[in-house]
Amino acid sequence: KLDDDLEAAIEARIGEDWERPLGGDVGRIRVDTGSSGASYVDHLVGTIDTPLAGLRIAVDCANGAASEVGPAALREAGADVVVINASPDGRNINEKCGSTHPEQLQAAVVASGAALGVAFDGDADRCLAVDRFGVLVDGDQIMGVLALALRDRGELVDDTLVTTVMSNLGLRLAMEAAGIATVETGVGDRYVLEAMRASGYSLGGEQSGHIIMAKHATTGDGVLTALQLAARVVATGRPLDDLAGVVRRLPQTLVNVNGVDKARTDDGPLADAVKRAEQQLGATGRVLLRPSGTEPLVRVMVEAATQEDADRVAHDLADVVRDRLAL
Repeated sequence: KLDDDLEAAIEARIGEDWERPLGGDVGRIRVDTGSSGASYVDHLVGTIDTPLAGLRIAVDCANGAASEVGPAALREAGADVVVINASPDGRNINEKCGSTHPEQLQAAVVASGAALGVAFDGDADRCLAVDRFGVLVDGDQIMGVLALALRDRGELVDDTLVTTVMSNLGLRLAMEAAGIATVETGVGDRYVLEAMRASGYSLGGEQSGHIIMAKHATTGDGVLTALQLAARVVATGRPLDDLAGVVRRLPQTLVNVNGVDKARTDDGPLADAVKRAEQQLGATGRVLLRPSGTEPLVRVMVEAATQEDADRVAHDLADVVRDRLAL
């Protein structure tokens, strides 16, 4: 992962006016027919001790990097695999498919009678899941399932899970109830990895499905995540919806406030408004005010015991942001 200064320098260069090819005009597609793909699949399958025989899994490959190795790894592990969106042409990657558009996978799971479904993103460093009823299982829930799995095997270092500030409060509450500590970082799998390396933690990730398992990989790996999740289903004999239920997500509202000075989120009256909101919500809610790193806006995120409370507090704070940070 790049440090902040180098990342900023690259962004500045990209933003300059120079001629460059776009999208589908960049690069070429090549399917690896040599030994590297097979070695990678063997490595992935070797991370689980439980064969997936008899488990039907629907897989959405997002027409991306996992189109070959994703289904291959699951099949080698013994699963009965139903594959969709595994025909990359260089332009259809992530196009209304994969983890950013799980609707096709949800339908495929129900139609095929699969026990679960997994969806990768284009570069396959993320994985989201779908239970047997077609209900989405997000990265927070996957982390909860895997944290308990590692803890049960004695592999969750210091009984600690690394998450980001965007993870739902329900994950932290679930981990607390299970005797597992959580460490929060800034948004981005790079910061998760830095925290894991600094303290030697074994598991971390993001709500978006970037899951890092330090014993097996140095970054997020969607296929690895899928195998570990499926193995937990088989090992416990419990359906994914039951396992994922350990994390009860609190209602969440996210409001993007445009046309404001995102550099002034430390404004005094705005900070006071946030404190008042946090006091109203108590232990079963939280507020996160975050300037976007890529867009000219401020994100107001609120979690609360009820959707009504989350909506009300989020929109009230968004009004304060518009008033105090107006350009």
